[in-house]
Amino acid sequence: MSNEKIPFLDLVTVHQELEEELVAILRTALSTAGFIGGPMVQGFEQDFAKFCESRCSVGVGSGTDALRFALIAAGTRSGDIVLTVPNTFIATTEAISQAGGRPDFVDIDEQTYTMDPAKLRQYLEDRCTWDSKGGRAVHKGTGHPVTALVPVHLYGQMADMDAILDLANQYNLKVIEDACQAQGAEYFSQKENRWRKAGSMGHAAAFSFYPGKNLGACGEAGAITTDDEQLAQTCRLLRDHGQSKKYFHDVEGYNGRLDAIQAGFLRVKLRHLKTWNEQRREAAERYNKLFAGAEAEVTLPHQPEWSRSVYHLYVVRVAERALLQKRLDEAGIGTGIHYPIALHLTKAYEGLGYHVGDFPVAEKAALEILSLPMFPGLTISQQERVVSEVLKSLALVNSNGLR
Repeated sequence: MSNEKIPFLDLVTVHQELEEELVAILRTALSTAGFIGGPMVQGFEQDFAKFCESRCSVGVGSGTDALRFALIAAGTRSGDIVLTVPNTFIATTEAISQAGGRPDFVDIDEQTYTMDPAKLRQYLEDRCTWDSKGGRAVHKGTGHPVTALVPVHLYGQMADMDAILDLANQYNLKVIEDACQAQGAEYFSQKENRWRKAGSMGHAAAFSFYPGKNLGACGEAGAITTDDEQLAQTCRLLRDHGQSKKYFHDVEGYNGRLDAIQAGFLRVKLRHLKTWNEQRREAAERYNKLFAGAEAEVTLPHQPEWSRSVYHLYVVRVAERALLQKRLDEAGIGTGIHYPIALHLTKAYEGLGYHVGDFPVAEKAALEILSLPMFPGLTISQQERVVSEVLKSLALVNSNGLR
């Protein structure tokens, strides 16, 4: 078996394959000086809205911008509690805070790593009282209203949206999907008896096009999707200093525009996304087969019947992660950890007053999860070597009595 280095993510090959198309976008921008806004941004927004099966899409500068603007446009006000999960990138909670909200957490499902609807119900029933006059839940400890939810579609898989939306409707909560890792992921809604795309089920959704995403820009970029035209229009104002037209500011906004060149790149790459996502699914299925019989050593990703994941990441769980990651690195195999510490335990959120043990499922997962190489073009031979090295390393750990 080859000793070639296997990267965690290959961002070179795909851009080499698309080089002429991407360079043509750059030439167009240079020849027209169309760098901000204009036809390339509008064209991508139209294409991406159609892809997500949403009425509107608003291109912005990053996934963080997308979530921040969506929350503000959905009505988040100073002090409002916005619920999310502890195992996500800090941009999720940064956006909540920057929109004026106060992030709070609901633990995750043991198998999917997404928001556990049972824990969400428990939070709303046990930690809140119902303000019938205001028509909203109020947190017993702080007295702040709970006004919104941000379920995170993690690792390419959507959260259990039917159950989450039922609770949101019951408690009058706005739902903003964090779909930054889920471009093209699908969820089968039993209520509607059909498959729904990520970004089409909440009041709005936020997407990131950071280069490593399934649909990645060649720099920073993001987008909001929604069926609410008024919410979309508010996001358009927010991204451009609140301008309804040049120098006429309807609100105080931000500099969060999507560069035209990045929009052009994304529009080219969007045409390939379905194929790339299928390649990721095929690679995930190969991993599953290669690991067959080793379930006692490695916990594989779980995909419920209601999910069509796009495998932004292929995440396994092992007890001795640090040793395994070290041995894989020595063997020339790239890995990642998404994420090594649950957010409620980070220094940034000490002020929320949480402690070890408050969200045990997320905390345990943070100690055991390991992301293996996953990207379009990952070969069978590369995967065979990854799995072989994983199983060899785990066997060595066991034989040394470390577990």
